[in-house]
Amino acid sequence: MASVVAREDLRTPAVFVLETLAVAGCYYAGGRLGLMRELRVGGSVVSPVWPPTGVAVACLLVLGLRCWAGIALGALLILLHLTTLRLSSLGVLVGNTAAPVVGYLLLRRVGFRMDLTRLRDCLSLVFLGAFAAMLISSTTGAVMLLATGDLPAAHFWLVWLAWWVGDAMGVLLVAPVLLVLYRVRAPVPWQRWVEGVVLAVIAAGLVPLATHSRASLLFVIYPLLIWAALRFQLAGSMACALFASVMATISATDRVGPFRNLSEVEVLSNLQAFNGALALTALLLSAVITEQRNTRRSVERACQELVEVLEHLTAGEAGGRPPPPPPPRREGE
Repeated sequence: MASVVAREDLRTPAVFVLETLAVAGCYYAGGRLGLMRELRVGGSVVSPVWPPTGVAVACLLVLGLRCWAGIALGALLILLHLTTLRLSSLGVLVGNTAAPVVGYLLLRRVGFRMDLTRLRDCLSLVFLGAFAAMLISSTTGAVMLLATGDLPAAHFWLVWLAWWVGDAMGVLLVAPVLLVLYRVRAPVPWQRWVEGVVLAVIAAGLVPLATHSRASLLFVIYPLLIWAALRFQLAGSMACALFASVMATISATDRVGPFRNLSEVEVLSNLQAFNGALALTALLLSAVITEQRNTRRSVERACQELVEVLEHLTAGEAGGRPPPPPPPRREGE
């Protein structure tokens, strides 16, 4: 018995170290992906979509609060990749670690469920996990850069807004996809695979055309997003939204298609508005559709149970059996 307890005591630190390294590696990989496409605003380089925030929130929801060390380590590795450590780097590190942790705590407080099948869960992720929590990272980072002289005061609010929206988009676009992948269990019927392949082929042709065409065809992506939400709910809609966001980000950073001949601020504002509309449409529409389907299934199940009860009662009356006596009444009822 003592040897079993000793092995469990040794296993727990080992599991913690492995989880920390895995979270840090995922965070760092997400950061490197986000740094592949950058925009310059107010003399500062910003990422329109910052995937590490979505990775951090998803890891916290799956593994719990103990993975905060992996988030901090991943943020530190990203900072070491970008620049040498200074006082402002410490503030950025603290903010990037605290923001997803606060978002996780807020989501837990409101009873958030990771399957995102309820509208209230999607709204909680939008307003608590993304918009509210990411105020911490953007405010802390921008204030530290301003205090150390790395950010001019005239560009503070512009950089702060770009930072906040980029972090929030990381949560809204990346975290749901990771949560869907984590919860995939049952095999999908082959009929759905056929429709999924058709949807993927159409998206692979239509989305790059819409995001790189000079004719401003971004709006044609929304029927595709609605199709994905109607047929595949969160998994389909978020995959479609993430792909469209990546293609739009490539188009914006290359200054082609609808982002051609626009100023830096116009490119950033148009791209972030498009990404935000994609994420909100995919999340909320899929949640509403899933809630309606679950409600319909519950009603159908209740009707089926009622039919079975009526059939049982009818069979009992036909066989001459008297109905069961009513339960005895208590005194005072």
